[in-house]
Amino acid sequence: MKIALIQIHSVPTEINSNVERGIEMYKKAASEGAELIAFPEMWTCGYYLETFDFLAAVKENDWILDKFSSLSKELGVVTILPLPQIIDDDLYIGLYVIESNGKIIFEYQKSFLWGREQDYFTHGKREYTAINTTVGRIGVLICYDIEFPEPARLLALDGAEIIFVPSVWSKPARNRWDIQLPARALDNTVFIVGINNVGEGACGHTKIISPIGDVLAEGSDDDEEIVSYDVNFDLIEIVRERIPYLTEYDTALTPGGRR
Repeated sequence: MKIALIQIHSVPTEINSNVERGIEMYKKAASEGAELIAFPEMWTCGYYLETFDFLAAVKENDWILDKFSSLSKELGVVTILPLPQIIDDDLYIGLYVIESNGKIIFEYQKSFLWGREQDYFTHGKREYTAINTTVGRIGVLICYDIEFPEPARLLALDGAEIIFVPSVWSKPARNRWDIQLPARALDNTVFIVGINNVGEGACGHTKIISPIGDVLAEGSDDDEEIVSYDVNFDLIEIVRERIPYLTEYDTALTPGGRR
């Protein structure tokens, strides 16, 4: 499966221009053979905003979802599309998974909120379910979620072969980005994909990590770019034969009682 990750500079509140630029990058990635394309957290509106800015961004969701549903179908691409969401009057940091037929097949809301996010957003449910798509069985988390070992472990136990982590990861926290993504990949012998913004204090370095913790592809610090890689899921079985973490895992330790 060829995946493409859109590392973009999300200019605060400039939704139309951010989306226009994102569409250009999306189309370019699809023309280069990408079968799944993912965007970073809060990419349409930016991150360091106030409540009224996030609420204004949510009002744009319908046309953005319609546009990417049409593009997914037209280009035959699975899309991971982060957007702020409102559910029952609560504001969430969320994302949608759109199948290559243009249908939304999954929604997820960020379950662990970092710092100031708790002043604006509601925690999503701490339920982690892998999703069957036409390109493989995938998991999704958002940014701070990956800093806890358990969500990625639960996704791996549920059969996720690759876990996507749209993020706004800051430059001061860069060392955690470089440590925790490979650690989650190796811990669970799955592919981990971190999609980050650039600019506005974000550290870039969008990256794709192998099931043994190696960096397979990586973006720069500050440039908008498409980071792509042809993922071979056969590597999971090869690594697990050498490192049988999940086979020898004691299910009595499983968070939430899942076996």
